[in-house]
Amino acid sequence: MELFIFILELIGTIAFASSGAMTAIDKDMDILGVSMLGMTTAVGGGIIRDLILGITPPNAFRNPTYAIVSIIVSVLVFFIISKYNTYRVEKQANDFMIIISDSIGLGIFTVVGVNVALSNYSNSNLFLLVFVGVITGVGGGILRDVMAGNMPYVFIKHIYASASIIGAIVCSLLWTIIGKSLSMMLGSILVITIRLLAAHYKWNLPKVKKAI
Repeated sequence: MELFIFILELIGTIAFASSGAMTAIDKDMDILGVSMLGMTTAVGGGIIRDLILGITPPNAFRNPTYAIVSIIVSVLVFFIISKYNTYRVEKQANDFMIIISDSIGLGIFTVVGVNVALSNYSNSNLFLLVFVGVITGVGGGILRDVMAGNMPYVFIKHIYASASIIGAIVCSLLWTIIGKSLSMMLGSILVITIRLLAAHYKWNLPKVKKAI
């Protein structure tokens, strides 16, 4: 089970680091900025989660494996895009890759957050599990967007946090019914699917239309 969680977190870290790195490249950041934004996106949500749960110092500092992996991934993305100049030539393809990687990271870290909450507080109520799962999933993306000077996706762009909420609820409710592994897999797949469908079909939550 520990290997399963490790693999999930590793995939999520790679996905979010790639998302952060490509966002940084879009903002014309240098290699240090790309590395920092990639790392922040990958481990930021986990740090916020741990602080909320009273886990200090956060796991990202006690076990820097994920931070190191995120930096390596960010540097690789930087050099790949620099070498082949794919960013300027294929902007649409890069935007698509950001959505894909961001969706994978969101789905995985949402259920990882639920797992951490249950591991530390076995009597957690549904609200706590969902809140911690969502903040783990969206926290890194919020920090990424703020540092990049963008309005966070979670507030304006398609179905984002809503997908995380649904996945966290499903994962939490199925935890004792079908087991840890299956509930985490189903929860993450649900988040990823909703997020990708929302991006493709431009689904958005209702907004107030301003008078012109």
